[in-house]
Amino acid sequence: MKKLRFIVLFMLCLLAVPGISQAASPVSTHIYLDGHELTQPEKAQAGIVDGNVMVPLRVVLEGLGYDVAWEKKTGSVTVSQADTTLKFVIGEKLAQSGDREITLRTAPFLQNNTTLIPLRFVGEEMGLQVSWDNKTKSAHLYSPDGGSGSGVGGGKSASNPNEEGRTPENVPQQGNSNGGGSTVPSATQAMLNGISFSDNRLQLSASSDIEPSVFKMDGPDRIVIDLPQTSFSEQFASALSLDDTMRGEFAVTDHPSVSQIRYALFTRNPDTVRIVLDLKAPSPYSVTRDGLGLITIDLTESTVVTPPPSSGNGKRIVVIDPGHGGTQPGATSKSKKQEKDFTLAVGLKVQALLEQEPDIDFVLTRTTDVTVSLQDRAKLANDLNADIFISIHGNSIDPPANPSGSETYYTREESIPLANVMHKHLVAATGLADRKVRYSSLHVTRETKMPAVLLEVGYLSHDKDDALMYSEDFQQSVAEGIVAGIKEYLGL
Repeated sequence: MKKLRFIVLFMLCLLAVPGISQAASPVSTHIYLDGHELTQPEKAQAGIVDGNVMVPLRVVLEGLGYDVAWEKKTGSVTVSQADTTLKFVIGEKLAQSGDREITLRTAPFLQNNTTLIPLRFVGEEMGLQVSWDNKTKSAHLYSPDGGSGSGVGGGKSASNPNEEGRTPENVPQQGNSNGGGSTVPSATQAMLNGISFSDNRLQLSASSDIEPSVFKMDGPDRIVIDLPQTSFSEQFASALSLDDTMRGEFAVTDHPSVSQIRYALFTRNPDTVRIVLDLKAPSPYSVTRDGLGLITIDLTESTVVTPPPSSGNGKRIVVIDPGHGGTQPGATSKSKKQEKDFTLAVGLKVQALLEQEPDIDFVLTRTTDVTVSLQDRAKLANDLNADIFISIHGNSIDPPANPSGSETYYTREESIPLANVMHKHLVAATGLADRKVRYSSLHVTRETKMPAVLLEVGYLSHDKDDALMYSEDFQQSVAEGIVAGIKEYLGL
């Protein structure tokens, strides 16, 4: 069954590729596993070459029990899983299965950067019986135990955006056991409510906190985000299109790096939602979570901040981090102003006040409108061996929620005393509602090695907060509160 599971996954990945060879027959073909047809994408039909069924191969992700390795220089491909290894070379009929050499009837070949390989070779060597019905142009694969058709949901195969190398089994038809249009969540399952892309960042909104698996792939370039134990909510389905196999996509226009975003219910039992950013070129990225269900993938062209030489004068070192900047403007306020402008204005006012403190050395992560990655912000503080790290932000939330007030976030337990002191002064300085000290696994408060907090001064999405936050008097009051908190915490 382990081999059967692999071949089903492998074949599904093979079929999810656009661009079949011009040499292949244009006649529509069919592939069945234990009587269940595997649905082939319209632009990735298997074809017949010299009487042999050829299927397209895509790069299969490593790390899930099987690998597909492509060596461009020699044109060789290695497929491996557990104790089975297949090797072949583009343009050559001689292949290898373990220690055995096999002569193929048709050599694998490249067409439009797509590798085509014989279906029979892969199927038989991975433990399946394979037959071909020329009348119906159908390939039939049978598992050794007579087959239950497991691994394929409702006769549907996985296709884009299911990325190669992850289990695309049991892809459902839309609908469920209670007759509804979405899946039934388990007690521990999160629901994805929305996807948005703007200001060089992807944001995912879920019903609860999710720890995503995020990784890069190439050939073509893309960023993949897997959300375990997650399904689509009815709210998602009403806002974004989902087809009958629980997948969809939307184009991204006028962006230098991203061409489109795809999403799918990628696995079942447990459910996993996969989101794919198709890229025009490789792009760096960073991932943050707010601990409440919001995941942000920032695509960053980073301006590295170089820390000044250590003075060695015994002064306390403080890093002030005006959030966002450059190509990452952050949230947009009700009056259409940008978060990055608010955070920098407050940061520069804090700088002016700290210049008057003889016992404090300080560094700002940015003093102009430049892009600084989250990694570089944390690295700067760590390289300085700073005493504390303060990140300045403005909050925002989508309707219908419309809160007002100030919040302070921490991640590590050692940061709680700093969070309590800073929040007391922040609330006094803003005069806004006290929305408490909160935990969240944020990059800059998680990856820094010293006590670190993130201040959400107010809500840019609230009329009252927005009107105050861009006034000079309010910003000066916040800056004074931040400095007062720093001095109290450091005992100065």
